[in-house]
Amino acid sequence: MTCDEANALLHALIDGELDAGRAREVEAHVAGCQRCAAELRQFREMRQAMLGANLRFAAPAALRQRIDALVPAPSVRATAPSRRLLLKGFAFGTALSAIAVTGVVFMVTRSDRDQQMLGDVVAAHRHSLQAGPLTDVPSEDRNTVRPWFSGKVAAAPPVIDLTAQGFTLLGGRLDTIDGKPVAAIVYRRGVHVINLFVAAAASAGHTAARGETVQGFSTQRWSDQGLRFIAISDMSTDELRDFHVKFETGLRAGA
Repeated sequence: MTCDEANALLHALIDGELDAGRAREVEAHVAGCQRCAAELRQFREMRQAMLGANLRFAAPAALRQRIDALVPAPSVRATAPSRRLLLKGFAFGTALSAIAVTGVVFMVTRSDRDQQMLGDVVAAHRHSLQAGPLTDVPSEDRNTVRPWFSGKVAAAPPVIDLTAQGFTLLGGRLDTIDGKPVAAIVYRRGVHVINLFVAAAASAGHTAARGETVQGFSTQRWSDQGLRFIAISDMSTDELRDFHVKFETGLRAGA
């Protein structure tokens, strides 16, 4: 494991989000790397400081006076609210607060999982380029590559022949993303290698492609036909978007 791969997984290690095998890999690297050990120690100290910090603040007296001046005084004739009404209001406010907190936690958790997943994608892409293997089944024949995945992954990946569109199929391999086995379909354009990771999606609907740059690599993520796709390469964002468009066109045409 390289320093870049380990660094992408340090936060997930601290939060206990890595599977046992990946956690051991990161810990083994950190044990022999002073730089990564120092970064991990710094992350842990920062996390501890944030957990122990007192984030409650009191409004200054001057601000409280200005707010009191803006709020109209209660009417003298107004009757005191009943205890039942107060309890109902308290319960309603508590429910709203719980809903709001749940939404925040969900957004943070989803963001953390996205970052962890993208970290796995980058690590798998780098490993395939540097340590290999680039493919477990090297072939330009889609009818050879697709059947090879049978029984190895939960969802058989579509393998599209894009040679005529400028993307040469190199083959496929089995990889691990987010602790689960996934199919990796490998293409090449010029000197650029594209790893297309394919896994089962949570729903059968279509989601538009989302492109972003992660640790210097271009990525495209989308879902279609019950599958989730993540393409990654060192080519430009526009070139990888072009790959996505051509792949989607071929997929819908049943190529």
